[in-house]
Amino acid sequence: MRGRARRTAAAALALVATAPMLSACFEEPSAHEAVRDFLIGWQTGDYAAAARRTDGDQKVVSRALEDAKLQLDAASFRFNVKSMRRAADEVEADFDAEVDLGENNPLWEYEGKLPLHLVDGQWRVRWSPSVLHPQLREGERFAVKVTPEGRQPILDRNGDPLQEKAVLHVASVVPSNLKGGEADELCEKLSKMTGFPQDRLLSRIRSAPPNLQVPLVTFSRTKFRQLQGQLEAIPGITLSAQDQAVAPASPTQIVGTVTAVTAESEQQLGGPQRAGDTVGRGGLQRAYQEHLTGSTDTRVITVDLKTLKVTELKKWRPDRATSPVRTTLDRSHQKAADGALLGGTPGMLVAVQASTGDILAVSSTEQYNDQDRPALAGRFPAGTAFSIMTVEGMLRAKIDPKQKVACPADRSVGGAAFHQEGGPAGGSPTLQTSFATGCVTALASLARRINGSELAADAAKFGIGVPWSLPLKSFSGSVNSRKPLKNDAATAKAITGQNVRVSPLSMALVAGAVASGTWRPPVLVTEPKTADPTTDTKPTKVPDPVKLDDKTVETLRAFMRSGVTGGSARAAAAPGDPVHGITASVMQNRKPLSWFVGWQGDVAVAVLTQSPDAAAGATVAGRFFQGLHAGL
Repeated sequence: MRGRARRTAAAALALVATAPMLSACFEEPSAHEAVRDFLIGWQTGDYAAAARRTDGDQKVVSRALEDAKLQLDAASFRFNVKSMRRAADEVEADFDAEVDLGENNPLWEYEGKLPLHLVDGQWRVRWSPSVLHPQLREGERFAVKVTPEGRQPILDRNGDPLQEKAVLHVASVVPSNLKGGEADELCEKLSKMTGFPQDRLLSRIRSAPPNLQVPLVTFSRTKFRQLQGQLEAIPGITLSAQDQAVAPASPTQIVGTVTAVTAESEQQLGGPQRAGDTVGRGGLQRAYQEHLTGSTDTRVITVDLKTLKVTELKKWRPDRATSPVRTTLDRSHQKAADGALLGGTPGMLVAVQASTGDILAVSSTEQYNDQDRPALAGRFPAGTAFSIMTVEGMLRAKIDPKQKVACPADRSVGGAAFHQEGGPAGGSPTLQTSFATGCVTALASLARRINGSELAADAAKFGIGVPWSLPLKSFSGSVNSRKPLKNDAATAKAITGQNVRVSPLSMALVAGAVASGTWRPPVLVTEPKTADPTTDTKPTKVPDPVKLDDKTVETLRAFMRSGVTGGSARAAAAPGDPVHGITASVMQNRKPLSWFVGWQGDVAVAVLTQSPDAAAGATVAGRFFQGLHAGL
């Protein structure tokens, strides 16, 4: 929650500007001088000077003015005299008051009156509590009652929450139970333990209704265990456990974690936070912090110190409404994705709805489950999976899918060397077979016939390199580091994905484009429409969907179906609609990686596993499709 900067009491005094005008209303200017001196003393904190302009006991008046500031936890007071009326030896001044309640609260504005009369020939303010506010009576005090609202949830596409209950611990006090200097001592100890400023903790106690529980600090379970003994030793403090829905459900790296506000995170959020406020530490919880964070209902009240009767003077609802974050994620798909990756092989899986671009599931094993979210933002070699984007160029060059293309172990194209780990049976397969099995050397040979200058444009139709907007950092891909493909060697490397970088998300969208016939940009959040202004990602214009060439789509569907029926993606087969897909093997940082890119029905997936087995990605995809089928 972003704090509004506390205003300073040293602002130019509105009273000074009105002094010449008001003094003309009276033959004797002393009544105005009394009003001016009293309000300026009150406004600037010179309470003794203000008290000298009243008929009350100066110590009592000075203390009352000081208490008003403490009881309201006010950052400043400002006053403006509107008018003054005289009747015989009585004067009444009307003034506007503006009180900055600080700590993320609004301005409180009210109209006040100052009655004056002559005492020993001098104009004095007739003192009573109603001088502070017309509704304040003897035996009453000001207080600020703050009622926090809980953090809003992150929801899946069906409206189910993507977080689970976790225990937080709250340290609270009842102000009326603290005697003598106990409040100061308590806040000093709590400040040393937590880092929260002592004066802010004390201000919360002083401004709260005296008979109500005031939460001061909220602790995570781990932090509470560390400090429990010290906290229990502080007189006057009450400790309570509260269940709050802050623990992330899967996918945890997308949902993000939530913790209680600490002194450090309070600084990052830009202002004081109320106890019970929580802060998103990553994922959508961080990206939508200001939308999700608990808002507060604020009331200025008076409290009768004997009867504890409360009178409301002003009430505010928050300036901005908090709201849930509604995502496209689906729990059943997420469960199937998490289950598919069980088994020990490091990897990632992204599933999207082919017809919409909605992200349905994002799953990663521990090795890839970090805050960088490589499933969305990783940059991995595409390998022969990139050959999907070359089919339109093949058709333009009138290359027959049934044409025989040799798949030798080694081939040189434009001086660049390419190697295939074992060729398909028969040694001279068709182009379709080479595509279905991911033969590097066969596909590289097409560089002499495919226009390299058009290849990057063809890839862009599948979203590669297209800027899209997600609330979390993501990567749409790049071809040859966005440099032109000027020769056969560069083109052959692109066809085989050696100079192409993609993320699992971008490849899942490629599969979705073939499945539906139209590439669509990814969607992760449907409401709110924009993330917080402080998020790490900058919003960009959402790219339009791109309808693919019908002949290209027809050819690709046949190619990718053959990848499952007789190619290297056979392990992806599952009950239900026909599974389409291909595999690819690549190396990155001396680690072997295995891709699967394909779909079943309206669900498109990309799987990337860390394995020397070329079929490892397809195996994970098969488990995913089987899990979905079993769940349905």
